[in-house]
Amino acid sequence: MSRSLSLTCLTDCSIQSVRSILLDRSLESVQGVLLEDGTEIRTRLVLSNATPTVTFQHLIPQDALPIQFVDQLTGFDYTSGVTKINVAVDSLPNFIASPNHHKHHPEPHHQSTIHLGCETIDNLHQAYLDAQNGQPSTRPSIEMCIPSSIDTTVAPPGKHVVSLFVQYTPYRLTQGTWDENTKNEFADQVFNIIEEYAPGFKSSIVGSDILTPVDLERIFGLTGGNIFHGAMGLDQLYFARPTPTYSNYRSPINGLYLCGSGTHPGGGVMGSSGRNAALTLLRELKETR
Repeated sequence: MSRSLSLTCLTDCSIQSVRSILLDRSLESVQGVLLEDGTEIRTRLVLSNATPTVTFQHLIPQDALPIQFVDQLTGFDYTSGVTKINVAVDSLPNFIASPNHHKHHPEPHHQSTIHLGCETIDNLHQAYLDAQNGQPSTRPSIEMCIPSSIDTTVAPPGKHVVSLFVQYTPYRLTQGTWDENTKNEFADQVFNIIEEYAPGFKSSIVGSDILTPVDLERIFGLTGGNIFHGAMGLDQLYFARPTPTYSNYRSPINGLYLCGSGTHPGGGVMGSSGRNAALTLLRELKETR
C-alpha cells in the first residue's frame, strides 16, 4: 500500500541510526532527519515514535526548546521494574494444574496468558518492595505467553518459544550491576519458580535471552527500560503526558510530533497514540491548505 502511494520505507534504521532531527536556522521548525551515516532526509514533518527524552534531549538542540518544557520533561518518570526473558524449549510446559494430554499438542491454556507467583497481594507487594530496595525480586511475578502455541512458524516442529514478562527488577542495583552473572542468576531463579508449577521446564530449555531494564534501554532506546515510554501513574496520564504544556502530540518545534507511548493514552499493544497523532497531523494539514 505504501508503495502504491509513492511512499518510501527505509528498514533497518534503529533509533541509534538517527543522529539528530534537523531544524531551520531559527531553531523553530523541522527540516528533516540526519542519520548516523550522514544521510539527510529532508521533510517539513517528523513524527517521532522514540521516547520523549530521546526525542527532545538526544535528537534536538536544547537551546531550541523552552526552559519550562525542558524542566517538565526532566521530571518525567521512567521508572520501570520489568525484565523480559525469551526462552526456547524443546517441549510444551506441562503444568501440574492442567497436565498435557499430548506432548506436542498445545492445550487451550498454552494459548492464553499464564500468570505465576502472584496468588496473593502479599506476594506482589514483597516483590515490589525488593525492587524498591534496589534488588531483583526474590520471588517475582511472572507473566508467561507461548507464541508458538498459536503461530507454529516461530519455532521448529515440536519446539516452542516462551515469552516471560517478569516483575520486579530495578534499573539500578544497590549492589553490583546487571552483568551476565547477575542476569543469569536472576533468570535461573525465575526458571525455578516456573519449575514449581511445571516440573521439567528447566530441563526443556535449549536457550534464553535476558533483557533487563538496562538492556531494554540500550537495545531499543527505551529510556529507563520502560516499555511504555514512561510510567503510567495518574500524574502522567491524559493531559499530563508527556507534559502539561504539550499533551496533544505537538511539540515546541513546528512540524515535530510525538506518536509513541509517551503520549496519551500511553502504553499497550493498541496503536492509539500513533492513530491520534496521525489524526492531529492530518487535521492541521487540512487547516493550513
